[in-house]
Amino acid sequence: MSGPRIKDIPASERPRERLAANGADALGNSDLIAILLRTGLQGKSALVIGQELLARFQTLDRLSQASVKELCEVKGIGRDKAVTLQAAFTLARRMAAELRAESPLLDKPEQIADLLREDARGYEVEHFLVLLLNTRRRLIRMERISQGTLDSIHVHAREVFKHAISANAAAIVLVHNHPSGDPTPSEADIKVTRDLIRAGQLLKIEVLDHVILGRKTTERERDYASLREMGYFYS
Repeated sequence: MSGPRIKDIPASERPRERLAANGADALGNSDLIAILLRTGLQGKSALVIGQELLARFQTLDRLSQASVKELCEVKGIGRDKAVTLQAAFTLARRMAAELRAESPLLDKPEQIADLLREDARGYEVEHFLVLLLNTRRRLIRMERISQGTLDSIHVHAREVFKHAISANAAAIVLVHNHPSGDPTPSEADIKVTRDLIRAGQLLKIEVLDHVILGRKTTERERDYASLREMGYFYS
């Protein structure tokens, strides 16, 4: 099935026009991929190809790691389009690496959200990360602790703190995303946070915050929630 061509879609509904009018956050992943592809090959719509790429690779993380050969196995993707996709993902990774390489100060939840927002944007399942900080609250490095199915993730204190100990971190920040877009903490989020706070106290490694990343809406001004700001760090 070739699907409708972008030029046959009403101008106001085309991905490029929607991005220009509403911003990139208003578009789905397949729409953004269609913009990169511009047009399909073999009579296929770029929108359909974007959907098929996501269906095959399941997540943007896996898609970003696909080789040119693997991408070309999707009907409608040629060498040039595969190279374009690889270039876009590589630039995104390098931008994220530059931000981390600057050893940013991370003593406020908005700074943490700014650092990880682009990484989290493409996550379709929950990812649990720990930021390892030195005594000046600057980033040593980031570690991915676990990755789960939609809205379900498992976190063990031993995995969190073994990285903190090996990095000689003075403090850590917990971060995970909610694929639903709503950053409101669940009961499980609160329990995990309090368990890790207690473990950190025993090890003399402070848990500074637990930031949950979501998405802004017209009703929700911020795309993140800080459990410390919400009072869950206090007994």
